[in-house]
Amino acid sequence: MADNLPTIAIIGGTGALGSGLAHRWSLAGYPIIIGSRAKEKADSAAAEYAVSETAGAVTGQDNKAAACLGDIVVMTVPFSSHAATLVELKSGVSGKIVIDATVPLVPPKVGTVQLPAAGAAACMTQEALGEDVNVVSAFQNVAADKLHKRDDIDADVLVCGNKKAARETVITLVEALGMRGLHAGPLANSAAAEALTSVLITINRNYKIGNAGIRITGDLDTGAGDAN
Repeated sequence: MADNLPTIAIIGGTGALGSGLAHRWSLAGYPIIIGSRAKEKADSAAAEYAVSETAGAVTGQDNKAAACLGDIVVMTVPFSSHAATLVELKSGVSGKIVIDATVPLVPPKVGTVQLPAAGAAACMTQEALGEDVNVVSAFQNVAADKLHKRDDIDADVLVCGNKKAARETVITLVEALGMRGLHAGPLANSAAAEALTSVLITINRNYKIGNAGIRITGDLDTGAGDAN
C-alpha cells in the first residue's frame, strides 16, 4: 500500500506532536521520514516509531535532508524555532505541499493569544518559502497525546490554504489519522486556528481535562465542493 502513498517528512518529528503524527500515519501505511536537527536523534526516534512490519517504513534524517526527500513536508516545531527551521527547509520544498502546525505560543503566557505581526505563523511560512510552495495550515488544535493512542479522536481539524487542491490533499491525510478535516478558507484564516490553541490551553487548565479539541456542528454534507 505504501507504494501508492506519498512519503511524509515530519520536521520536528521527535517532539510530542510530530511523533504522534508519525505514529498514526505509519499505522495507516504512509512512509515517514522523521526530521530533527541531529540525524542521530531522528534515527533513534524512527526506530521507536516503526511500530510493526505492516506499517509504513519510518526512517530518520536531519531536517534539511528530510525536507528534500519528502513528497509532503510537515512542520511541527516550536514557534521559537520556526524562523530558523524555514531557512533550513527552503531549498528542499519547492513545488511541494508544506503543512504548518506551528502555534505562536510565547511563554510563559501560553494561555494568551499572541499572534505575530504577519497575522499567523502559517502566513510567515508562506512568505519565507515563496509562492511556488503550497503552504497549508492544520493540526494546531489536536492534543498530541491522543495521536499516540489507537482510540478514535473526537475532534475536527481546520485546514487553511490558498489552493483548494492542496487543502484536499491535507484533508485526506487528516482522515488517515481518524479525524475529520474541514475546509476553513485561505491561509490568512489560520490566525483563528492558531489563536484557538491558547483558548484550549486555558480551558484545559480551568477544567482540568488536558486534551480539549474542537468540533464543528451542523450538517456538513453539502457545500464542501464549493469551497474556495
